[in-house]
Amino acid sequence: MSDDLGRAEGVSDQVGFADDKQDSTLGKMWDSLKKNKAAVLGLFLVIFLVLFATVGRIFMPYNPNLTEESAANPRSPSQSHIFGTDEHGRDIFSRVLDGAGISVFVGIVSVAFSLFFGIVLGAVAGYYGGKLDSIIMRSMDTMLAIPSILLAMSLMLALGSGIEKIIVAIGFVAIPQYARIIRGSVLSERETDYVKAAKIIGSSDSLIIFKGILPNIISGVVVRATLGISGAILELAALGFLGLGIQPPQAEWGTMLSESRRYILQAPHTLIFPGAAITLTVMAFNLLGDGLRDILDPKS
Repeated sequence: MSDDLGRAEGVSDQVGFADDKQDSTLGKMWDSLKKNKAAVLGLFLVIFLVLFATVGRIFMPYNPNLTEESAANPRSPSQSHIFGTDEHGRDIFSRVLDGAGISVFVGIVSVAFSLFFGIVLGAVAGYYGGKLDSIIMRSMDTMLAIPSILLAMSLMLALGSGIEKIIVAIGFVAIPQYARIIRGSVLSERETDYVKAAKIIGSSDSLIIFKGILPNIISGVVVRATLGISGAILELAALGFLGLGIQPPQAEWGTMLSESRRYILQAPHTLIFPGAAITLTVMAFNLLGDGLRDILDPKS
């Protein structure tokens, strides 16, 4: 009896999944991250963009949607409008600042949406296997066979406009990516000793999956999610450029690019600044994601 009790306690330590070990891992991650200059640059850029999109709105010089009836053409950058104005007389700096909040919000929330469903579907498919695995993963494969932007466009046409519908559309098309990553990791983890021992002592499947397996495979998901934010922001800009995203007069970088196409020669600043904002944001999350991948998955 005492031997069984000791074995159960040992397994609970493995499956319970010690907080001290996770704290130590986070500390090692930070130490490794500091040695990667590109990742540190990406981290600081991400922090700057988040502050720019939130706290920076307090210092917005103009109403981003305020138009001037007398404005017939875009005006070049000046002291009063450091990024210039668009064809409606709206301050481009204020609109870039306003668009940053929308892009960062949509990027993070849409990734959280796809991550939640991807984790659930991938974990269930990988842990139980069999017909359930086949049904889930064939559905994911079908979604992956369709280019993500085309699937997002189709969803937007079906759902209509609105920021919450954009989040659903962008998040939905990314679910298969996370589901496949989670499934592959769960397939390998479910054969480990601590999972078999947890089953022997009667631990529930949900406890084993969400408190035992997932903490051990989360590193790859974190990397993919970081890179996924940049992809979500690009898809938001693409939808806006095509007229299916955030609708005018609301400021959004892709929509701003679309509205400025007519002035690409006479007023290039109307495209340069929102385009630079998209480039900087995507680069920041990609640098951070690449750095995290080097730390969490050095074999790759």
